[in-house]
Amino acid sequence: MNLSTEQRHTIDGLYRRLNADDTDTAVSVIVKTRGETCDIDCLYCYEKRKEAPGGARVSADQIRRLAAVFKGRRLAVELHGGEPLTAGREQISEILAELAGLPQVVRVSLQTNGVLLDADWLDMFDTLCPDLRIGISLDGDAQGNAWRVGYDGKPVYPRVAAALNLLAERGRSVGVIAAVTPAVLDRAEEVLDHLAGFGSVNAISFVPCFDSTIRRSTALPSRRKSASRLLQQAAVNAADGPAWAIHPDEYAQFVLAATARWITAGYFTRVKLEPAVSTIRRLRGLTTGFCHFSDLKCDHVFTLYPDGRLGSCDELPWPQARLTQLESTADEPEMVRAQQGSLLLDQGKALMDKCTTCDYRTTCGGGCVATRWRQDPADDHGAYCDYRMRMIDGVAALLAQPAHPVGAWCQSLRWRPRTPNSMRDVNAFLARWEAPDFVDSEVRLHTSEHGNINTVGLAGIHEADDLTPAHPMWRAAIEPGVWPLVDTVTRTWGLVTYDSCQGHQYTGADLAPTGLRIGLLARDRREYARTASALCRVATFASSLLPAGFEVNVGRSELTCESTGTTTPVLDLSLAPGPGQGWDGYFSRLREAAAVLAAALDAERPKTDSACACPLPVSTEAAEGGLR
Repeated sequence: MNLSTEQRHTIDGLYRRLNADDTDTAVSVIVKTRGETCDIDCLYCYEKRKEAPGGARVSADQIRRLAAVFKGRRLAVELHGGEPLTAGREQISEILAELAGLPQVVRVSLQTNGVLLDADWLDMFDTLCPDLRIGISLDGDAQGNAWRVGYDGKPVYPRVAAALNLLAERGRSVGVIAAVTPAVLDRAEEVLDHLAGFGSVNAISFVPCFDSTIRRSTALPSRRKSASRLLQQAAVNAADGPAWAIHPDEYAQFVLAATARWITAGYFTRVKLEPAVSTIRRLRGLTTGFCHFSDLKCDHVFTLYPDGRLGSCDELPWPQARLTQLESTADEPEMVRAQQGSLLLDQGKALMDKCTTCDYRTTCGGGCVATRWRQDPADDHGAYCDYRMRMIDGVAALLAQPAHPVGAWCQSLRWRPRTPNSMRDVNAFLARWEAPDFVDSEVRLHTSEHGNINTVGLAGIHEADDLTPAHPMWRAAIEPGVWPLVDTVTRTWGLVTYDSCQGHQYTGADLAPTGLRIGLLARDRREYARTASALCRVATFASSLLPAGFEVNVGRSELTCESTGTTTPVLDLSLAPGPGQGWDGYFSRLREAAAVLAAALDAERPKTDSACACPLPVSTEAAEGGLR
C-alpha cells in the first residue's frame, strides 16, 4: 500500500511570531559585551560595519534587567562581540555570576576569537559557570584564515590554534564557527580534516560569506588607517565585490564536499557538523534549534548592546533592527508590540512568502532572512534558494548512499518527499518479492471510472494490495498506462517497485490531476546507488526526445514502514508537465511521452562503477571514480 498526499504550509509554519502568552519556547539573547570592540580586525566583520560607538561594557545590572523584561520566559544567552573577553575578567565574572543566579537562563555560551583565552580565563569559567559553552571563530587552517588578522595586518591563526590546544589539555570541548571564503573553496576535505584534528573540537559550523552587496570599507574614527583597514579597502574594491565574498552555489558545493568527508572519515561519531546535521534532521522529519532551518527566526532572537539598545538578530541590518531601549522596556508584551511595529521584521517575514509554495519548505525551513539580504536583495531568492535546494538534494543522496558520495553531485535527482508515503510491512514485502513460489491468499483489485486500481475502486489515493511479479494477478494490478515502465524496471532491470500510477486527469471530479510515476525500492544501498545513477542517465537521455511540455523528474524520498515506523530510501521516476504546460496538453500526449521514457529505460541498465550523467567537481574525492 502506498499513500501520498500533497501538504501546504502557511507562513506561520515557517516564521513564528513571538507570543508573550506562550512561554514554553526559549528566546536567544546575544549580549554584545563590548559592542563592536575587538582586539583583532577581521576584514569581513559584519559587526564593525554597524559603526556603533565602542568602549562601553554590558553590566550585570543590565543582565538583571533583561531577565525582568522576559520574566517567565526561558533564555539562552550568548556573550558575543566584537570580542567579549575585551570586557575584562572582572566584568565577565560579574555577568557570569548574575546569569548563574537566574533560573530562567537555560544555556550560557561565549563566542570568542580565542586570542585572549588562557588558563586564568578557563579557571574562572570552571568556577563561575562550569557548563559554559565556548565557541571559537576560526576559518579552518592557516590558509583559510587569510581574512582574520590583527590591526597590524598579520595573521592571528597561531594564537587561536594555541587556544584550541589549551582547551584540549583542559578537557574542554568547543564548537568552531568557520567562515567559508575563497580561501577555503575547493579544499573542504582538507579544511575539515584540520579542524577535526584539534582534540577540543566537537562541533563545526561552516557559515557563508555572502557579502556581494558590501561596497565600502568600514569607517574609522580617525583619518589614520591601520594595516588591516588598508587590506580591507583593497579587498572591497575588487571588481566583483569584496574579495572574501563567495557565491551561494560555491557554498553549496563546499558544504556537500565537507559533509561527504564527515561521513566517509567517520567524523560524524564525535563532531557535529552544520549545516549538515540540521539538514539531516529536517530530512528525517525532526526539529532543529538552528534558526536557518527552524520557524523560530528573527522574532525569537534579540541583541543587547552596552548602551542599552535592544534589537532583533545581530545579523540583521542596523539601526533598522533596533526595537527598544532596555531601561525603558517594561515587559515582554511591550517587546512584542515593538516587534509588531518593526518595518524590518515585517519585510523579513514577507521575504519568505514565496517559501509557502516551495516543495522544499519542510526541509529548508526558509533559511536566514539576514543572509538573504546580504547575498543580494534584488535576487528574488534565485541563487539563495538554488543553493538551499542543491544542498538538501546532495545531503539526501549522502544519507541514502553514504558509501558512494558521488551521488551528492548528481543534479538530476531531487529531494521530492511524498507525505505520507507508507507501506504496511516493507521487509515482508521484500521477502515476498524474492520468493517466487509465494502467493497471497486474497487480492482486492477494483478499478475506478478514472482508471485507478485499488482495493475500493475509487478515484484518488486509496489502499492497494502489495503484489509481486510472482503473483498471478501481478499484471492485472498495474494500471495499463504505466505497465511498460514497470515491466522494464522489474523484469529487465531486476528491481523492486513499491508504487506506480499511470496518471489521472479526473475530469468532472473534485480531485487534482496526477501524473505518471513509478516508485523503486532498492534492496540495499549499493543497488540504490547504481539505480540512482542509471535513472539520471535515463532522464538526461529522454529529456531531449520527449514531446514539448514534458519533464522527466527523478526524486529521492523515503518510504515509511507502518508496522515498525522505520523509513527506507526510495527513488521515484515521473513525467510532469513542463513550464507553461497545462494538464489538458499533458494528457493529450502522455502516451507518446511514456513510450519515449519506456524506451530510454529499456536502453539503459544499472551498472557497477558507472557514474550518472552529471559532471563531478574535480576537487572532490568523488571524482576519483565511480561507485567505489
